[in-house]
Amino acid sequence: MSKWVYTFGDGAAEGRAGDKNLLGGKGANLAEMCSLGLPVPPGFTITTEMCNWYYANGRRYPDEFEAQLDAALDHIGKVTGRRFGDPSKLLLVSVRSGARASMPGMMDTVLNLGLNDETVEALASDSGDARFAYDSYRRFIQMYSNVVLGLDHEVFEEILEDAKASLGHDLDTDLSAAEWQDVIALYKAKVEEELEKPFPQDPREQLWGAIGAVFSSWMNQRAITYRRLHDIPESWGTAVNVQAMVFGNMGDSSATGVAFTRNPSTGENTLYGEFLVNAQGEDVVAGIRTPQNITEAARIAAGSDRPSMEKLMPDAFRHFVEISQRLENHYRDMQDLEFTIERGKLWMLQTRSGKRTAKAALKIAVEMAGEGLITKHEAVCRIDPASLDQLLHPTIDPKAARDVIGVGLPASPGAATGEIVFNSDEAEEMKSAGRKVILVRVETSPEDIHGMHAAQGILTTRGGMTSHAAVVARGMGKPCVSGVGSLRVDHKSGTLTALGQTFRKGDIITIDGGSGQVLKGAVPMLQPELSGDFAAIMEWADAARRMKVRTNAETPADARMARSFGAEGIGLCRTEHMFFDGDRITSVREMILADTEKDRRTALAKLLPMQRSDFLELFEIMAGLPVTIRLLDPPLHEFLPKTDEEIDEVAKGMGVSADKLRQRTESLHEFNPMLGHRGCRLAVTYPEIAEMQARAIFEAAVEAGRKAGKLVVPEIMVPLVGLKKELDYVKARIDSVAKSVMEETGVAIEYLTGTMIELPRAAIRANYIAETAEFFSFGTNDLTQTTFGISRDDAASFLEVYRQKGIIEQDPFVSLDIEGVGELVRLGAEKGRATRPGIKLGICGEHGGDPASIGFCEEVGLDYVSCSPFRVPIARLAAAQSAIRKAG
Repeated sequence: MSKWVYTFGDGAAEGRAGDKNLLGGKGANLAEMCSLGLPVPPGFTITTEMCNWYYANGRRYPDEFEAQLDAALDHIGKVTGRRFGDPSKLLLVSVRSGARASMPGMMDTVLNLGLNDETVEALASDSGDARFAYDSYRRFIQMYSNVVLGLDHEVFEEILEDAKASLGHDLDTDLSAAEWQDVIALYKAKVEEELEKPFPQDPREQLWGAIGAVFSSWMNQRAITYRRLHDIPESWGTAVNVQAMVFGNMGDSSATGVAFTRNPSTGENTLYGEFLVNAQGEDVVAGIRTPQNITEAARIAAGSDRPSMEKLMPDAFRHFVEISQRLENHYRDMQDLEFTIERGKLWMLQTRSGKRTAKAALKIAVEMAGEGLITKHEAVCRIDPASLDQLLHPTIDPKAARDVIGVGLPASPGAATGEIVFNSDEAEEMKSAGRKVILVRVETSPEDIHGMHAAQGILTTRGGMTSHAAVVARGMGKPCVSGVGSLRVDHKSGTLTALGQTFRKGDIITIDGGSGQVLKGAVPMLQPELSGDFAAIMEWADAARRMKVRTNAETPADARMARSFGAEGIGLCRTEHMFFDGDRITSVREMILADTEKDRRTALAKLLPMQRSDFLELFEIMAGLPVTIRLLDPPLHEFLPKTDEEIDEVAKGMGVSADKLRQRTESLHEFNPMLGHRGCRLAVTYPEIAEMQARAIFEAAVEAGRKAGKLVVPEIMVPLVGLKKELDYVKARIDSVAKSVMEETGVAIEYLTGTMIELPRAAIRANYIAETAEFFSFGTNDLTQTTFGISRDDAASFLEVYRQKGIIEQDPFVSLDIEGVGELVRLGAEKGRATRPGIKLGICGEHGGDPASIGFCEEVGLDYVSCSPFRVPIARLAAAQSAIRKAG
C-alpha cells in the first residue's frame, strides 16, 4: 500500500530536508525543523505523488487515503491534546501548499479551518477572547469562500469596508466581538445568496474541500504562468501541509512575521524582516497593513516611529535570532522564515532558501565562502546564471536631476522607465506592441504575474518589503518600489495622483528600486560596474570551467562590450550585417543587379576596403584571441527593396530603371528562402563573393598582425554545408586567395577553414566533412529548424500551445532539444573527432547563452560556446557550474 501522508511534531518527523521531491520544500523543511527540536506546530504532509495521482485519476483520491488522513489527524490530536471537530477539545488547522520549488503566492492557503457556528464559541471560551475568536471565524469564511468555493474576496472586502465606515472604524482591529458577529452574519448571507447553499459547517467537509483546492491550485493560471517563467515542470506536483493552528491575532502579545537571515536585496549579513502585532500571516504578505521592522537598527534606518519586535517582544526576538542563526548554519544558506508569536510563545512555520537578487546572491555566496561555511565551488554553484542579467541593467545616473513625486520602500533594486499602465492585461498588450511600461497597482496579487513579467518595473501604493510585489519582483530581477502611501491610484478613472499632479495611462515615470523613489518622466541611466563580489565569483568560475566562452559580434561596440564581460574571442561574426550600413548597401545592390561576373567583381571591389576595415577593427579589439568570420549567409533578395515605393526610390538613387530592379527582385524570390539559395550555395554560384570576403579577412589579418607585432589566426566559417564537395569547392577558393595575399604581402598567414553544422545531413556525414573542415561550429538555430522542420519565425503561434498541452517542456529555440537536436550535435562531434582528433568544436546559436544548453555542451565536450555580448557572464558561470557538476 502506498504511503500518502507523512507526520511531524513533538521533536520527531517521518521525513527530512532531503525529501523535498516527495514532501515539497515546505513539508520537507517542516520535518527537518521538527527533528532539530525547534518549536513547530505539529502536522502532516500529503505527498506530491498524491497530487499527480489526483490529476491522473479524475481528481479523486485512492481508497486507502482517508484512513491515512484520519490517522494523521489523530497524530496532531495526541501531540496537542485536542481533537479535530470536537468543540470540547478544539483543534483548528491550516492547509497550505508546498511544491518542491518555492512559488511564493502562486497557490492557495486556508487558515483557521475547523471553525463553524459552534466551534467559534468554543474558541472564544478557550482563548478568553471573543473578539479574537470571531475575527478568526470571519477570516476563515472569507478565505475558504475565495479559495474553495470560488467567490471573489472583494465581495467580502466590500462588506467589511461598509461595516467599518458605518461604525466609524479605520482598522480591522477596531471591531469588537459583537461587531464581528454582525459582519459574519453578512458574510454567510452573501455566500448563501451567491451559491444558493449555506457556508459549510462540517469540519471534515471543510478539510476535504481545502485539500482539493490546494491540489487544484497547482493548475490555476497564475501557477501555470509562474512555472513557465521559472521552468518548473508540471509533473513535480505540489504537496499539501496540514498543521495545528497557532494564532498571531490573539491580542497585543501575539504577532506574525516574515524574515530573511540576510538582506535579500543587498546580501548584507543582518536579519531582515517585518512583523505585525495581532495579525495572521496573510496580513503581512498581502500588504493590507503596513508592517513593522523586526530589528531596532532597521526601524531607525527606515525612520519609523512604530516599535520594532526587538523592543516590543524582546524574549521572542532573542529566541528568533538564535533560531535564525541556527537554521542558516544548518542549511548553509540564507533562509526565508515565517513565524508566529502566540501570547509570547514563538512558533516556526516555515524555512526555505530565500529568493534574492543577483547582487545579494553574489555577496552572500562570497561571504559564506569567506566564512568557511561553503567552498568556492559551492559559491559558484549557488548563483543562478540567468540572474546575472539583473546586474547588466542600468541604474539612475547620480548626476541626473530627480523630480521626485513619491517615496516608498526599495523593494527590489535597479531602475526602470516606462509608460504607466494600471492592469496586467494592458501591460502584456503594450509589451507585445514594443512599448515599455511600469505596472502601477494599489497592491499586486498572484493574478498579476503576467503583467509583472511584461513590465519594466512595478510600483505599488501599499505593501512592505516582503509583500507579494516585492518577493516576486526580486525573483524576476525587476525593479520594484512598494508602499508609496502618498500616491493615489484610481483604477476607475485610470489616474495616478502624486503631489497634486495627475498622471494617466501612457505618461512616463521612472522608479528607483534602490532608493524607493518614484520620479516624473525619463531619467538618464548608467551601466553598472561589474566588480567586487561579481569579479570574485567570476574569477572562481573561470578557474573551474573547461570550455571557453566567445561572443557573437560583428560591430566594434558589441565586440568591446563582450571583451569587457570576459569574452575569449568571437565565435560568430555575421558578415551580412555589415552590408546594410550606409553606402555599402548600394554597392551590394549593384553587385546583385550585375549581369556579368566582371560587373559583380567591380561592385565587390568597392566593398573590399569596407570589409577589410571591419575585420581589422575586430582583430584589434580581440587582440590575438580567435575570431570566427562566417561568409555571407542570407539569400540575396534580403538586400533588395521590397515595396514599389522602396524600389522606385532605390532605383532613382542607383541610376537604374525601376523595372530592372523589380525584375531582379522577382527573379530572386523564393517560396522558402531559409532552405533556398543561401550560405555556401551562394559561394558556389558566385565564388567571387567568397573570394572578396576572404581577401578582406586575410589583408586585415596581415595588417592587424603588423600593428600588434604578433600573428592573427582568423577562422573562416562556410555556412550551410551539407555536402563535403561544397566545402571542398569553397575552401579551394579561400586557399587560392590566401596564397595570393601571402605572395603580395610577403607574410605567411595561418588560418583555419571550417563549417557551421546546421543541417542534419552535415551532422550525419560529419566524419567525411571533417576531412576538409578544421573546425565545426554548431549553428543550433538553423539545426533546430531543419531537424524539427519548423520555422522559428513562425513557430511561436503553436509552440506555446504545445507547451501548455505538455507536448514539449521547452521552446526548442530557447533551450536545446537534447533528445533530438542534441543527439545530432553529439553525433557530429563524435564523427568529427573520429576523422580529425583535434578538431575544434563550438556552438554559436542562441543556445550558446542558455545555461541548460551549456550543460549539454560540457557533457559532449565542446571546446567553446559563443553567445551575445550580454550573455557572456551567464555563459562563463554556467560553463563553470557544468564542469563542477561533471567532476562530481
